[in-house]
Amino acid sequence: MVRGTETPAVLPRHVAIIMDRNGMWAKKRLLPREAGHVAGVSAVREVVRAATDFRLQYLTLFAFSSENWKRPRTEVNALMGLFRGYFRSDLNELHERNVRVRIIGSRDRVARDILEMNEEAEHRTVNNTGLNLTFAFDYGGQEEIANAARELARAAKEGRLDPETITPELFASRLFTGGLPEPDLLIRTGGEHRLSNFLLWQSSYAELLFVDTLWPDFGRKELLAAMENFAQRVRQFGGISDKVA
Repeated sequence: MVRGTETPAVLPRHVAIIMDRNGMWAKKRLLPREAGHVAGVSAVREVVRAATDFRLQYLTLFAFSSENWKRPRTEVNALMGLFRGYFRSDLNELHERNVRVRIIGSRDRVARDILEMNEEAEHRTVNNTGLNLTFAFDYGGQEEIANAARELARAAKEGRLDPETITPELFASRLFTGGLPEPDLLIRTGGEHRLSNFLLWQSSYAELLFVDTLWPDFGRKELLAAMENFAQRVRQFGGISDKVA
């Protein structure tokens, strides 16, 4: 039992979330978009705490996409400030909760202090054995796949790799998510029904759940409901289940 709520008997091993509609949340309250992002950080905090209580193994959050650089500079700066603030205020708690932190995405475009902060979070929590918490930051699925293909092509050109030995497993190991299991459940908040360049390769057999709840309103109860939804699904992975007539 977790704070009066029962954890579903069938838990996804890996939950990934597209955290969407902070701006819409703020607009409905006649607030600036930045206020929605502040509320979104509070939702991150609650969901991560719930994930540790539910004993999830892996949680991946889409924090900042490679396309988000196109947003107004003031909004980008605000998002970067919130990312800095989250790790400054929450890293101790994450460590105490035995959470292992990992950051995936490009490391060429972010500010030096954020890069150092990311590396510190990863280094400090590397030996933790609880929830594996991954932030997709400056991340794009197509860019990730192109990078992996480029790395394998370079290895083949230099004679370090026989192209005939390339398998889906080998290719996956070259992605930013190498070493992580593929997501079992991918949730998108805010009512949109698309992946928006998130974990394109990894989500080939993920159960997709699109909910209308705006991200700042998504918390423990909503995460529990999503996992209960997952527990009711029949996963066949291209085969035929005995439960299907």
